[in-house]
Amino acid sequence: MSFATDKQTLDDLNIFNKYSGNAIYNLFNKTQTRGGAEVLENMFLHPLSDRDKIIRRSEVIKYFQEKNVQFPFKTDAFDAIEYYLNNTDDRTKIVAEENTLQRKFRNYMGTDTQYELLYKGIIAVIGLFKSMFSFLQEIDADNACAAYRKEVTEIRAVLQNKELSWIYEENGTRKIAYAKTAEYDQILRFTSRDLITKLLYHIYNLDVYIAVAKVGGSKGFTFAQALETADNTLYIEGMYHAQLTNPVPNTFEVNRNSNVIFLTGANMAGKSTFMKTLGVTLFLAHMGFPVPAKHMEFSVQKGMFTTINLADNLNMGYSHFYAEVLRLKKVAEYVSRNEQVIIIFDELFRGTNVKDAYDATVAVTEAFAAKRNCTFIISTHIIEAGEALKENCDNINFVYFPTVMNGNVPSYTYKLTAGITNDRHGMMIINNERIIERIRSRKNSMK
Repeated sequence: MSFATDKQTLDDLNIFNKYSGNAIYNLFNKTQTRGGAEVLENMFLHPLSDRDKIIRRSEVIKYFQEKNVQFPFKTDAFDAIEYYLNNTDDRTKIVAEENTLQRKFRNYMGTDTQYELLYKGIIAVIGLFKSMFSFLQEIDADNACAAYRKEVTEIRAVLQNKELSWIYEENGTRKIAYAKTAEYDQILRFTSRDLITKLLYHIYNLDVYIAVAKVGGSKGFTFAQALETADNTLYIEGMYHAQLTNPVPNTFEVNRNSNVIFLTGANMAGKSTFMKTLGVTLFLAHMGFPVPAKHMEFSVQKGMFTTINLADNLNMGYSHFYAEVLRLKKVAEYVSRNEQVIIIFDELFRGTNVKDAYDATVAVTEAFAAKRNCTFIISTHIIEAGEALKENCDNINFVYFPTVMNGNVPSYTYKLTAGITNDRHGMMIINNERIIERIRSRKNSMK
């Protein structure tokens, strides 16, 4: 079963971004093949909610990180192989009886392009098998980590198939005769096509494993420890955003007795960045990928839904507040039917007046707090709501990002701190930017 999420969450966390290069997918996409990139994309689209599968993938990636191997194939060969295998029209079969003088003349003149493409595909497949055979020897695959041995067994089953044993007899130093080419074409493109496709599948996975291992190693990421779902435990030490140049790390902890995080802080103090960082880290952990943290332990969850960059829906005539309400309704319906879900809401009810925002924040947070098998992270500027929640709920963890004043100029530590902020610096920032003066100056100049 996949880890449940949706487009809003993927957009909030910048998992995919077609218009810029800083998406989380792009960070890890150092694959060498198009097939590997597609496998990686599918992994991002379907994080895992099965603890054993998460552990297995993490161990495989860690294994290749420790081996520090290079992708062992010529990348241009995969285009030739994909073209070759996808051409399944019987009318394109290479037939020995068609080795006529006319065909030989076309071949000599270099105009028999279809035959050349098919021949190139055959040579590429032969090279693929030989390279994989050598690679398994190079990494001592018989003694691979337990998590990768099943794949090794499946790969060996393809490499050792009796119908393909002739592959290892081709030394690649001479051009294959037309009759032999016709024989090989029948075997590779038609009889054993599924076997070759299976080998490609394992190679594309290998491409991902090596790419992710190298990214994790170069970035100093660590592998999270996946715990049983029922524990509802989360501990992250030294967590930081993977895309920031000089990030400030934070340590963060959740359990059944503090499963609601109530986050406050002034504008620009770091709330939104922290929530995105936490979301990305949890997302990667559920993929079995290395995470941007010093240490992490987490109970495997069944899904995650975020609301960080929620837009108005002008086409539907929705105001920002109504869009918030509809989003909250969707999330509430999911939470009511499921446990072990992570919910992240940034600036809940920012689209309405202060009184309604206060009442709604208190009511919704209290309702969330009753679901101790889920994890909720809620940020708000309505700091008064925190005081009311303290009296009614014993499982809310109140944290904030502090502001340090240098005279009238605020600066930010970006370090998570226990408690509720009392910082209110909105008007100070407006005054520092001389907004009112500019407006009045413009008004006076018009007289």
